[in-house]
Amino acid sequence: MPGGRPAGSGGGTPAGGGRAVAVWGIGVLVYFFAVAFRTSLGVAGLDAAERFHINASALSTFSILQLLVYAGMQIPVGLLVDRLGTKRVLTMGILLFTVGQFGFALSESYAMALASRALLGCGDAMTFISVLRLGARWFPARRGPLVAQVAALIGMAGNLVSTLVLARLLNSLGWTTTFAGSALGGVLVLVLVTAFLKDHPEGFEPVPERSAGDTRRFGVGRQIAGAWREPGTRLGMWVHFTTQFPGMVFLLLWGMPYLVEAQGLSRATAGELLTLVVLCNMAIGLVYGQVIARHHRARTPLALGTVAATAVVWAAALAWPGDHAPMWLLLLLCAVLGACGPASMIGFDFARPANPPERLGTASGIVNMGGFTASMTTLLAIGVLLDLTGENYRIAFASVFVLQAVGVSQILRLRGRASRREEERVVASRVETVHVPAHR
Repeated sequence: MPGGRPAGSGGGTPAGGGRAVAVWGIGVLVYFFAVAFRTSLGVAGLDAAERFHINASALSTFSILQLLVYAGMQIPVGLLVDRLGTKRVLTMGILLFTVGQFGFALSESYAMALASRALLGCGDAMTFISVLRLGARWFPARRGPLVAQVAALIGMAGNLVSTLVLARLLNSLGWTTTFAGSALGGVLVLVLVTAFLKDHPEGFEPVPERSAGDTRRFGVGRQIAGAWREPGTRLGMWVHFTTQFPGMVFLLLWGMPYLVEAQGLSRATAGELLTLVVLCNMAIGLVYGQVIARHHRARTPLALGTVAATAVVWAAALAWPGDHAPMWLLLLLCAVLGACGPASMIGFDFARPANPPERLGTASGIVNMGGFTASMTTLLAIGVLLDLTGENYRIAFASVFVLQAVGVSQILRLRGRASRREEERVVASRVETVHVPAHR
């Protein structure tokens, strides 16, 4: 069949169970700390501006550089995961993001802080794709959507630590102690990964990725091209692009300044609203995972519905007459933004059945580039527009609608093609299962 073995083949189907949860849980714990480190700037943006004496554009450069590195690393990381395995890549990621967090804690200059965030972004980039691959190796394919959503949910718990714990520690302990103390979590997970993490269960080794005389077939270019040719991979990337970035931009950097400076809230109240985004993200993630696992056709309606709801509520908050939007509308905005993360995970549910297991890391990397590219673009646009307009958040935040329009147009263009291709794969897989002799 085109594209190699059907997705889900290779190495058998693992049964899951307690050991699978324990091993996968170690990988997810790594992702938890990566997200906590990634989002720590979201509650420290105003402190960073004061510490390094920078304006809005320079402040946004922190997150833009971090996401630029993250997005640029996705395909290389996917290839590394497919070739080296989860344990090695996660170990490299832990070392990088831990050193980056320590460096950020000790930074006295803007340049050193930028370099530290870039290093952190590089390590962060190695975590989520590795966790997706780990889940695919330890759990049955039918649990894929729920396993991925639970991984994202636990990652968002890392965001919750940033908004609740780090924000308070920053006020009481100061910059260096807070960030250096948090970096010790990286040391903890490094020990756990080294001692206990396994790439796959006994007897479920992956299919070899290259064999003698077949080197060209599994070349890097061929691997990337094969994943990109699948409409499901491209659709997944655009779903991730369109759904993730509004919530990411809000949590990663601009939510706190917007709520404090544009809406006149105290830092404590703004922190509570950011916490609401995270809590809604976690709750909605569980719902989306269950729905998609049981009703595969719900993927596109859920993704487009989330985009529509985000656009409507975001527009209402920006267009509200007067200086400040009412609290009920800000609560609704934060609740809706909480759906962005779970909706972005749907992108992986389009790419997963479109690619064979030995190409899943590469395909996941392509998908993951989508949302982080959109987030990086929006972070830059908001920072530049704030400086150009004298910190007019209404104009700056309106840049969100441009990227949403681009993403929706691509989703609508690709969804039919991806659906037909997925149905062809399912039919071919069933035919192969029926006609392949049992002794093969």
